[in-house]
Amino acid sequence: MDKVIEVKDVKTVFGTRVVHDGLNLCVNRGEIYGLLGPSGCGKTTLLREIVMLQEFHGGSIKILGDELNGISHSKAQKLRREWGVLFQAGALFSSLTIAQNIALPLVEYSDLSQKMINEIVEFKINLVGLKSADANLYPSQISGGMKKKSGLARALAMDPKLLFLDEPTSGLDPISARDFDSLILKLRDLLGLTIVMVSHDLQSIYDTLDRIAIIDNKKIAFEGTLDEVASAKSEFIQTFFSDLK
Repeated sequence: MDKVIEVKDVKTVFGTRVVHDGLNLCVNRGEIYGLLGPSGCGKTTLLREIVMLQEFHGGSIKILGDELNGISHSKAQKLRREWGVLFQAGALFSSLTIAQNIALPLVEYSDLSQKMINEIVEFKINLVGLKSADANLYPSQISGGMKKKSGLARALAMDPKLLFLDEPTSGLDPISARDFDSLILKLRDLLGLTIVMVSHDLQSIYDTLDRIAIIDNKKIAFEGTLDEVASAKSEFIQTFFSDLK
C-alpha cells in the first residue's frame, strides 16, 4: 500500500493537559479514512496538526513523503497546495460571494488569468452540485447544505491530492447528509482523492469510510476496517459504536 500520511508516536500537550501520548496511524492513497472517538479525544486537534495549523510536541508526521518536523517555510507552502480542507462550519468569508470564496485560493496561490479563474470556479461549483446562479450569492443567503458544498468547492479549487473534512455532515438534515456522503464518494472516484474525515455521523461512517482510527485515552484504540470493528475484543470500542447509534 502507498502510504500518504504517516503519524508516529505523536504527542500533544496543552499546558498541563496531555491530549495525545504516542499516537500512531497511517492513511493509504485513495482511501476514505475516518478519525473517530469520543468528544474531547483530540480528533480535530490531530487534523489541525496534520494540515500544519497547529504544532505537535513529539513524534513525527509525514505527508506525501515530506516530514513536517523542521520543514522549511517554502516547502510547507508548496505542501499546503496539495490538500484542501473543509472546516466544520464551512468557514466561508461572509463579505465575499460564493464565487469569490472559491476563487480565493486561486487568486492567492496561482498566477492564472481572471478568465481562467472564473472558468475553474464555475467548474467547481457544478462539480459539487451547486447551480451556476448560486455563484453570486453570499453565505448569509444560502442554506447549511449549500455552505458545506461551497466550502468543499473552495477546498477543491487547487486540484488537491488530499482532502480533509471536519464533521462534514454536522448540522445537516438526514437527506442533505446522505446527499453529501454520495458526493464525497463520487469525488473520491472521479478525482482520485485521498480523504481524511472526522465524523460522529454513524450512517456517514458506514456509507463512506474504508478504514477508521478510534482515539481513546490519548492513543489509537483501534485502526482497521469497519468489518474488523465487529470482531474487536475491546469493550470500549463496542460501547462507542453502540453509543453512536
